[in-house]
Order: sequence, then C-alpha cells, then structure tokens
Amino acid sequence: MSEVIPTQQTQQTRGLVISESTLEWADGAWQQIVNKVEKTSKRIGVSFPHASVSGVYDNMRPSWWTAGFWPGILWQIAAEGNHPALQEIAEQIEEKLDEPLYALTVHHDAGFIWTLSALANYRVTGNERSKQRGLMAAAQLASRFNLKGSFIRAWHDTEKINRAGWSIIDTVMNLPLLYWASEVTEDPRFRHIAAAHAETVVEHFLRPDGSSYHILEFNPESGEKIGAMAGQGYAEESAWARGSAWMIYGLTLSFHYTGDNKFLTGAKRAAHFFLANLPEDHVPHWDFRAPDAGEKPRDTSAGACAACGLIELAKIVPQAEASFYLRAAEQIVRSLYENYGTWDIPEEEGLILSGTSNLPGGVHIDTPLIYGDYFFVEAVSKLRGAVLQLW
Repeated sequence: MSEVIPTQQTQQTRGLVISESTLEWADGAWQQIVNKVEKTSKRIGVSFPHASVSGVYDNMRPSWWTAGFWPGILWQIAAEGNHPALQEIAEQIEEKLDEPLYALTVHHDAGFIWTLSALANYRVTGNERSKQRGLMAAAQLASRFNLKGSFIRAWHDTEKINRAGWSIIDTVMNLPLLYWASEVTEDPRFRHIAAAHAETVVEHFLRPDGSSYHILEFNPESGEKIGAMAGQGYAEESAWARGSAWMIYGLTLSFHYTGDNKFLTGAKRAAHFFLANLPEDHVPHWDFRAPDAGEKPRDTSAGACAACGLIELAKIVPQAEASFYLRAAEQIVRSLYENYGTWDIPEEEGLILSGTSNLPGGVHIDTPLIYGDYFFVEAVSKLRGAVLQLW
C-alpha cells in the first residue's frame, strides 16, 4: 500500500473564503460521513456499488459507469491519513478496473471511472502505476472524438442502434481526465479534444435559458446536428436536473483548465437556471420541467453535484459573485444533510436518500445512489476547506 500524502484544512482555498461557522458545521458532517463509511466499507468492500436496494448497495460490473465513485469516496477520506483500510480497498478496486481497461472497452464515462480511482491514487500518493492507468484511459476516451462534429461519442452500438453520432451532456464531466493527461504528458492533443467537446457543449447542449439537453445526435460523417432525445429527462425539451448539474460543474472545470471565458459564461448561465428552479428545500426534482401532475421525485445526486460545481465556480469569480454561489451551495448541502441524510438509519448503507437514477426507465427511483453519495462527500469536504482536488 502506497504512502498517503496528507492534506490540510484552510479557511481560504484558491480565493474562496469559508466562514468559521461553515467550517465547524462541515467538520461535524464530515465526521459522520467518515464514521458511516468506515462501517459500511466492511460489507461493501472491493465491489462496484451503484444504487441502494432495500438499504444495501448493489454490485455492478467493473465497466459500469459508476465504478469510480466508491473508490472516490474512499480516497477523499484516506487522503487525510489514518485510514489505511479504506485506502487498501480503493487500491484493490483500481486493480480490478484493469479488466475493462485492458479489454479496450472504455466508453464516454472513462473520466468518472478512472479520475476517481487511478487519478485519485496518483494525486494522493504519486503512484506511477496509477498514472499509467489514467493515461491509458485518457487515450481510449480521446479515441472516441469525432473530428467533423467536434464531439466525444456516447456509448457503443447495439444490435439495433448505431450510436456513432450520439453524444450526451454527462461527458462534459469526463473531460478533466483529458486535461490532466495533457498536463502530465506535456502534449496538448488531449486538451484540444477536451476543449473542442466543451465548445460543442456550449454551442449545442446549453440552451439560451441555461437548461440543457441530455442526448444530441449528430451526423457522424458531416458533423451536422440532427436532433435531440429525452434520454433520462421527461421530454426532449425538458430540463433533466442531473444534466444541469453536469453542465454547471463540467463547464466550470473546463474554464479552470483552459481559462476560456465562454466556459465560465456557460457555467454561470446553467447555474442561474438551476438555482432559479429549486424548490423550497433547495434540493431539485429529477426534471425541472416535469409536469406537476406527474411523478416528481427528488434527485439528491443532482443537488450534490451542482453544489460541488457552485463551490468551484465561487473560487474563480469576483468576491461579490463568489458569496452568492457559495451561499447557494451551502444551502443545498445543508438540506441534503438535514433532510435526506441517513445518520439515524443504521440499516441504510447510502449516505443521502432520494436519488433518482432513471425515472423514464423505471430504474432506481427515490433511493441512495453512489454518485449522489460521492458528490455529497466532495461538497462537504470543500466546505470544510479541504485542498484535495480530484477533478
């Protein structure tokens, strides 16, 4: 097991000023997270959880898009030191992820998988083997780039569907894997691909009102946009909440890596749409435009992810704006903790309730989701001033 490089707390991180009261609250929430993860890790162990089923996390295949979120949780805790058992689990999971990596079955969600496993390991410990895994995953992700349409294609084909021209909003959150690859190799090609895809996101996925599409189809030969699909949203022109969260955080990260103001402007537009459409408890319904007469479960995973993006956004804007985004993020995270936390439900392995994976598909509705847990952990970590940056 590699040696952990400990992180430190600070009241100011990259220009972000965190109040003493927030630091105190976040420290308390963090301790409850650590206590629960230490307990649940004994059963979850080296596996690939996605959704909690009757209080117990399931176990998906290593190539499933959520395979990196559990080790991502473990690395955030292990980075502070004194958690060797959690670090060992994360390292063993990373080794099992070699199966899809060497089978060359990496898809558009490579960043979700290897950024939070191999890259997390490399960032925390400097492990060279992890660095090589990250670069291999980045190369496979880059191979999915369509030059004519300037997009990274989503999914593989099925027996009945050719997806060569499909792209989805989720991929904007996978771009940090490519930006990182350019940094460590000093080769700009990965960054060029990531920035080109992010530009396509701003041009085609982000609507003028700040909402976003989930799935777009392009002509894979000419690059021309053909149309949109509802995907996991209510309808083609609706506003899937998690897609909006991907947009906020993903474009903020692209600005962080490139300094291109179009990404910052897009992130702000998406953030204001998201915040303007939140209900009273600051936690979004699964789709902002789902009809009131229909089923409108919450999606805590969207709230947690958006909060992380808002905190990062607060780090890169003037102080007058920063306080607005930081306050909004804190309201979301505190509501997740107070209204959806499982601290008093020992039989539940998830950290926050009421995630919605895929309502149109009828899959994992109103239940804890591992990526919701991950982003909640990350948001609390950021609010307590932690300096670890996994993306």
